[in-house]
Formats: sequence, structure tokens, C-alpha cells
Amino acid sequence: MSPTPASAIEVSFEFFPPKTAEMEQTLWKSIQRLAPLAPRFVSVTYGAGGSTRERTHHTVHRILQETPLVPAAHLTCVAATREEIDAVAEDYWKAGVRHVVALRGDIPGGETAYFPTPGGYAYAAELVEGLRKRHDFEISVAAYPETHPEARSSAEDLDNLKRKLDAGATRAITQFFFDNWTFLRFVDRARKAGITAPIVPGIMPVTNFTQTAKFAKSAGASIPAEFARHFEGLEDDVETRKLVAAAVAAEQVTQLEQAGIREFHFYTLNRADLSYAICHLLGLRPGRMTEDGSLKERAR
Repeated sequence: MSPTPASAIEVSFEFFPPKTAEMEQTLWKSIQRLAPLAPRFVSVTYGAGGSTRERTHHTVHRILQETPLVPAAHLTCVAATREEIDAVAEDYWKAGVRHVVALRGDIPGGETAYFPTPGGYAYAAELVEGLRKRHDFEISVAAYPETHPEARSSAEDLDNLKRKLDAGATRAITQFFFDNWTFLRFVDRARKAGITAPIVPGIMPVTNFTQTAKFAKSAGASIPAEFARHFEGLEDDVETRKLVAAAVAAEQVTQLEQAGIREFHFYTLNRADLSYAICHLLGLRPGRMTEDGSLKERAR
């Protein structure tokens, strides 16, 4: 198969709002490193239960004001009424934010099950519908190749995805996964169910395998035994672990590209190096910044 032209590849990056001044420096170094790749957008998460709401707002506004990037603000249904969420969405629109990642949200700390907030949006499909009524946002939603941990079945989970897209969402971004066939089978099932919107694979470059394994367990994402073996014995060998992580991630995205995937969403964990290296392997090259800080067309 001939290589895919870099011009056909689109990428996006996810960041989380920093808790400390030191973490903020790390975040902005990562943003500055990745910005010249001209991502389609960069998203900024909420913490569990909306715990980072103000820091999310601050980060989104700073990206909007200080970079040429297109920010996508996460909004969740957790711990807020419709009026409160609508007010946040209105503030974003007035500030120039045109892309929202609409999510139900994680179960708040200390609770064992999700319960809709009284007077709030119960689930993501309702949130999408509410956003669509207010403004012409671009809206991304979540998809789960291995089924949401709280769903009663994969069919129910797929029906929920279809409801979100039918309510007006633009695309679905998947939970991260490490078995490409899991993703490709999921896309095939979605198409057979009548879902035509883009389904973008979420890619998690592994900077710390132990941490990633914890994330995977809570997200319901499996880790193939062969994948885990790559990182055996490297807990204290940071340099080798970085090399292995780059090789493993490169293999994953290359296989997806060969399967016809043209858009990738990277969960950066506010670290740029691995995501940048993978994008390089996909053929993306940095563009040049103009004097006013805008980004010239990315080199192909």
C-alpha cells in the first residue's frame, strides 16, 4: 500500500488543566511543541465531577487568546444544572469557542453510581441537544470500542452513541485502546447500525505503563498480553521505556493508517514528545509561525 499523503492526515490533542505553576509550565511547553503541527483542534478536559471547571475555563481562554489553535472545551452533565451549563456554553461562545466535547462525565468521588443532577442534563445526548439549540457549535462526543463500563451491553452502548449523534454531535472520539482490531470491528458495527459520522480513534502514548494500566482498568479498556510484555522489567528504566513506547505507538498508528484511518486524537497527558514523534511518522511536519502568532500552512 502506498503511503498516505500527509495532507490527508488530521490530528487533534487532548490536554488537562494544570494544578500547579510547575504543571502549567509543562502544559504550555507541550502546547508550543505541538502547535506547529496544525492540529484540527485541541481539547481541554474537566476533572471527575467537574472538579477542574475553573481551571478548564482558564486554560481554554488562554489557548484562544495566546495561540493560533482551535480549543475544544469539555462540558459534562455532572454537578450542574441546565442553567449553569447553558451559562458556561454561552460564555464560551461569546469568547469565540466554537467546539465543545459533550460528555456525561465521571462519577463524582465518593459515590459508587451515576445519578443525574436535579434540574440538569441527565446524559450526554440531552447535553448535545441543549447545545445545538443554543448555538451552531461543533460537538464531539465519546465512543467506547470495548463498551462503556456502565453499559448493560455493547448494543445498548452503541444505541447511546447513535442518540448522541442523532441529537446533533459532529463526530465521535473513542476511548483509548491497544488492540486495533477492537477499534476496526467497532467502526464496522457502528456503520451497520446506521452511524455515518466520523469515528476518530483515541490514541494513548504510554509514558508510564503502570499508570496507563490503572487508567485502562477504570475505563474498561483491555491491555493485550503481548502489549504488556513490551514493558516488562522497565519500571525503573525510563530511557528504554520511552524508546519502547515510541515503537509500540508507532506500530499502532501505522497499522490504523494502513487500514484507512485518516484522523487521530492523542491523549497527551500534557506531554508532547511521544505524540510529536508519532505525528512525524504519520508524515506531518511543522508549519511556520507568522509574526502575529498565526500559523502558516503546515508543511506536507
